[in-house]
Amino acid sequence: MTEDRNGTAPDGPAEDGPAKDGPAEDVTGAFVGHRELLFSIVYNLLGSVADTEDVLQETWLSWARRSARPAEPVERPRPYLVRIAVNHALARQATISRRRETYIGPWLPDPIVTSDAPDAAGPARPAALAGAFDVADPGDVADAADGADAVQRAESVSLALMVVLETLTPLERAVFVLHEVFGYAHPEIAGILDRSPSAVRQLAHRAREHVQARRPRYRSDPRLRREVTERFLTAVRGGDLQALLRILAPDVVLWADGGGKARAAGLRPLHGRERVARVIAASSRRGIAGFNVRYRGVNGDPSVLLFSGDAPFAVIVLELTPDRGQVSGVYAVTNPDKLTRVH
Repeated sequence: MTEDRNGTAPDGPAEDGPAKDGPAEDVTGAFVGHRELLFSIVYNLLGSVADTEDVLQETWLSWARRSARPAEPVERPRPYLVRIAVNHALARQATISRRRETYIGPWLPDPIVTSDAPDAAGPARPAALAGAFDVADPGDVADAADGADAVQRAESVSLALMVVLETLTPLERAVFVLHEVFGYAHPEIAGILDRSPSAVRQLAHRAREHVQARRPRYRSDPRLRREVTERFLTAVRGGDLQALLRILAPDVVLWADGGGKARAAGLRPLHGRERVARVIAASSRRGIAGFNVRYRGVNGDPSVLLFSGDAPFAVIVLELTPDRGQVSGVYAVTNPDKLTRVH
């Protein structure tokens, strides 16, 4: 990775003031001040909190080494740090891909609780994840001086969308996340990835077409999502097969990620209303009705958290059909390794 003083393309917006020479706390403060943004970007590239934390540690070490050269100060820390973090994340992709090849059953991203009480206004996002789970409309980019942190988005980057992002190449995903989620312009992304602007535009076009073909965009109503989620859970807890058949879309898909460490619905995603309804109804007969229920926002979506006592047992996120009347996707995470941050 080529390093320069600004860490981005020459025509990118001036987002930061000069980095000060001097005490180590200035170097630390610059990193800590942008850590939330870096976490959000890297998590959306990797889908794993543990890998994201490792990449941030590598980014910090690279930043500390670079900042040890006070004669050549980094004039704009944020784009420089984003560039380092993105390239460290891309370098980690090969290791992650090898790990996924031996993963038992369907793989889902680590769920992140983003609010305590989602309501009709939409789930609140804590500062650590602000802007991390929203996707821009095509062409809505942040060219203003305040940059990507201030860009507001309309559609959540849910577990469902992150599953689609897994089917992109690492470079396509990086371009999609940086442009569509965080609003970076193509020339800025070119500087981050050491690619030409034309190459970045081609990657962006392929990624957008791929995503749109697999998950057409529509704006969901948080109140309806919460209502459907509650009806779904009532049917599940009661083992009500007929109610489930009414709620589920004909082509519904069930993703159950147990990672080989918890009971799951199979080694592959299940397709079809009848199969999915019968598997879910059977789960209630195995005691799911006795779990404690908490409604939370997970990756920006109204979701269900199941607890056995104080221990998290499962995170369940639903995806609705474009007409918003039925459930088109059920995403259930029961792998205990992915629930350690759920509360």
